[in-house]
Amino acid sequence: MIELRLYTTLGCHLCEQLEALLATLCHERYRLEKIEISDDEALVTRYGVRIPVLVDELGQELDRGMDPGRLAAWLAARGWLDEAAWRQLQEQLSGERAPKTAKGATLRGGRRYLG
Repeated sequence: MIELRLYTTLGCHLCEQLEALLATLCHERYRLEKIEISDDEALVTRYGVRIPVLVDELGQELDRGMDPGRLAAWLAARGWLDEAAWRQLQEQLSGERAPKTAKGATLRGGRRYLG
């Protein structure tokens, strides 16, 4: 079983998002130890703007792991990625994120231009 730590804080919706993604994308059994950073000033200084931070057994960190691509790459580098679940999630995300443009509008660099 994999031992992971999650540096988090109370009410962190990004941390909840990371936990849900981890449950979906990790094909190995794991134990997740949640560490509340607000109880320790040193942890707030180190992780405050980077949470959620996921740490593996070797101490290697993944900050802002709520991004599906970053988490998938981190898991894949360790041989823990469920490839089928990742492909399915990519399909779902590509459908949700398809840019909608008004008639006659073009999309360049993530910005919508009319005319």
